[in-house]
Amino acid sequence: GALFGLERRLSASETLKVIRDDSGFSADVLENPLETEVHTIRGVIGSSLFEAVTAAGANDETALELAEIFGWDIDFVLDIHRGDSFIVTYEELLQDGEHVRDGAILAASFVNQGREFHAVRYIDPNGVARYYTPEGLSVRKAFLRAPLQFTRVSSRFNPNRRHPVLNRIRAHKGVDYAAPTGTPVRAAGDAKVRFVGRRGGYGNVIELSHTNGIATVYGHLSRFAKSARVGQRVSQGEIIGYVGSSGLATGPHLHYEYRAHGVHKNPQTVALPDAAPIVPEWRADFESQSQPLLATLLAPLGPALVSR
Repeated sequence: GALFGLERRLSASETLKVIRDDSGFSADVLENPLETEVHTIRGVIGSSLFEAVTAAGANDETALELAEIFGWDIDFVLDIHRGDSFIVTYEELLQDGEHVRDGAILAASFVNQGREFHAVRYIDPNGVARYYTPEGLSVRKAFLRAPLQFTRVSSRFNPNRRHPVLNRIRAHKGVDYAAPTGTPVRAAGDAKVRFVGRRGGYGNVIELSHTNGIATVYGHLSRFAKSARVGQRVSQGEIIGYVGSSGLATGPHLHYEYRAHGVHKNPQTVALPDAAPIVPEWRADFESQSQPLLATLLAPLGPALVSR
């Protein structure tokens, strides 16, 4: 009935081992290092991004990271179409030759409806890893293209659509994202909360005030996050509310608007503020790291393995 010992897996490469001896208990952390292999895959979208990435030989982690990297330029909820394509160079983590998980994406390109985007991972002299364009611009922009992740969209921006509840033409100056009730809604950019409450057909709504006269609106919410208080500052990607069907809504969805100086803009196509460039003193280091990685996107398919 006495405890002799225990083992606890701390991570993919570390295990805590505790054993009883004559003096009591002793503990050690056993290390089983991970090996890293670098692969380059190519794929074409058929029915979904996940299926295309899997068919190309990678896993869901890579699909999710790919969407995060290009999420400031492409609305992966709505804008992905059959025939879109990608090339990804990524790390695979193995242990004793067995797959553990997909690692970081090192370089990637994505063609979306004829528009081509590129990104490369750069670890700066401070040890911080971020993604940049080949020209050295950060892929991160002031606004997310979509405030939800991987849900389907029920209504595009359309100034002449027929309102499903009122049954008459009414300008629909935003995008509706159909999603299950309770799906988290993210702030599209850094902002101050301007309004939280109930407002007519919007139901439960949050309005955020951004810099340079930009405002974003999130309607039909089921409830608000604790951070959503008038006057409170929120960060890009922070959860501010949850999808619902309050107000004039036929089912659970998010109504999202983007306004510039009071004028409604199509959230899917509006030009977002330019990304910040790499700092000049890091330019040479950036070039030396990024050029070999970007070259992998142009190389013919074949084994490209690096172990360490």
